[in-house]
Amino acid sequence: MSQDSPLAPWPTGYLINPCADALPDGCVDFFRVAPAAVVADCSGLQVACIGLRPFHGVAGAKLCGPALTVRVRPGDNLMIHKALLMARAGDVIVVDGAGYLSRALVGGLMRATALAKGLGGFVVDGAIRDLDEWADGKVPVYARGHTPQGPEKQGPGEINVPVVCGGIDIVPGDLVIGDADGAIVVPRKALHGLAERVTLHLRREASILEQNAAGRPDAARIDDLLRARGVPV
Repeated sequence: MSQDSPLAPWPTGYLINPCADALPDGCVDFFRVAPAAVVADCSGLQVACIGLRPFHGVAGAKLCGPALTVRVRPGDNLMIHKALLMARAGDVIVVDGAGYLSRALVGGLMRATALAKGLGGFVVDGAIRDLDEWADGKVPVYARGHTPQGPEKQGPGEINVPVVCGGIDIVPGDLVIGDADGAIVVPRKALHGLAERVTLHLRREASILEQNAAGRPDAARIDDLLRARGVPV
């Protein structure tokens, strides 16, 4: 139900908007295998969620999918439960919990629902709990911290609205990617041409890595950069 619903007006602090349109065909499949660091470099933007780290226990686990955003009152997860009910397979639930760490917003019961629905994972600017259950890597989760203390379920909260998570502005439908380095969020409007830039970057990086591994780093490239800045090398 959207803000324009003909039904009774929303109570203060509550809003539920529809989910964003699906990302372009092939988008998630491509970026699922691309390193988050390379995507971040090629985006030319500040996309890294600062201070959030993986808690899913498997270094090779990859998070990738469109953002379903939730803004909650710190320590309250009522609207995250509603977002779980709305979420489609592959969606990544992104929670703006204001970095509050005294109450966990997401735990093992919600993880079980996410796994059953085939969700892409969670990115939580707040705390989670039940770490043993996340440790198999089946549902990737990034969070600011963890605590055994449980949440409230009083509201208010908003779903599919612009949020801030890890210092990054995020709107519904943005592309969320996470790997061992952390979570990044690429604005949907910045996706045009990004896959091509990532492909070229990976080719260049493979060549550089081959040289470095053979003990032949490209000294000329570094010296050229320094000379361009007036350094007499």
